[in-house]
Amino acid sequence: MQGRSPQPSMELNRLLLLTSFLLHVKEDRASPTRLVCDSRLIQKYIVEAKDMEKRVGQCQALPALRCPAVLPLVDFTFQQWKSKSNETKRREILCDLALLLGAAAGAQGQVSDECGARQLSQLYRHANSFFLLLQTFSWEAGHWEPSCSPHSMEQTHISSMFLTYRQLVQGKLRFFFHDLATVSCKQGQGDSRDPPCGAQ
Repeated sequence: MQGRSPQPSMELNRLLLLTSFLLHVKEDRASPTRLVCDSRLIQKYIVEAKDMEKRVGQCQALPALRCPAVLPLVDFTFQQWKSKSNETKRREILCDLALLLGAAAGAQGQVSDECGARQLSQLYRHANSFFLLLQTFSWEAGHWEPSCSPHSMEQTHISSMFLTYRQLVQGKLRFFFHDLATVSCKQGQGDSRDPPCGAQ
């Protein structure tokens, strides 16, 4: 079947990258943010998010959701973002991801179309990978509890979930990793890298 051959290898590469991501964190509890020094990782996830958004747009005749999905509003101003601590940023992103995961899981039960179901499954896996990863970053004692109420909106269009995910990765997550890299990558590295070209 045309189009299926690159999928396994792409998925395998993603899983291998995430595994090395998580292993790095486990092995280096003292400085888990060291892994963000390679800006190619977040750029890779941005490209994947754009690809997923494009692919779900190619699914034909996706039905509107019977039960609207509650999605986080992930817009932010740069000034507000800079005023927050890294822990506050982390918890905010975790709240956004938790809401997005709930929406994707709920939508999976409403979509029978093979193309839409496959893309929703992939969206859930990608968002969950970030959700698990960010729980390993913590500047405060104790485990993260999902006791947050992020700003949200209801949507019946499945494509809105992919738009929200792409905006979250391209926005808050990219800036969060860049903020961590600004601090962590200068420690022990005399030749710290410039910010990614996309950072403004």
